[in-house]
Amino acid sequence: MKRAWLALTLALAVHVADEAWNDFLGFYNPFIMMLRDVLLWQWLPTFEFAEWLTGLIVAIVLLFVLARFSDRRWLAWAALPYGLALTLNSFAHIGGSLWTQRILPGTLSAPLLTICGVWLIKSAISKLRS
Repeated sequence: MKRAWLALTLALAVHVADEAWNDFLGFYNPFIMMLRDVLLWQWLPTFEFAEWLTGLIVAIVLLFVLARFSDRRWLAWAALPYGLALTLNSFAHIGGSLWTQRILPGTLSAPLLTICGVWLIKSAISKLRS
């Protein structure tokens, strides 16, 4: 499971770089503001670039550190929502690109997230069954 965890975390780092390079917040923030106006979902956050990138870098570093505990059963339980969340995130990027008929920021790295996310989920399930 350790290799799958590390692969997904590395894929996440690539994905964040893809989003940062392609102005993800230029798409995300206006989209969230529209949802706030239309659906009245005031709890949805918007971000400044520095806080967004810093938060994601800290999260990625912590995820790399957690790989040290890959022999622990509790990390296999944590791997399930981690893998699922990033797999669903990749589907959102791909689906959004199909919907808007343009390549959205983060879409180019989304297939890598899908592959690594599914690998981690399968690895975690195998670990939990053993």
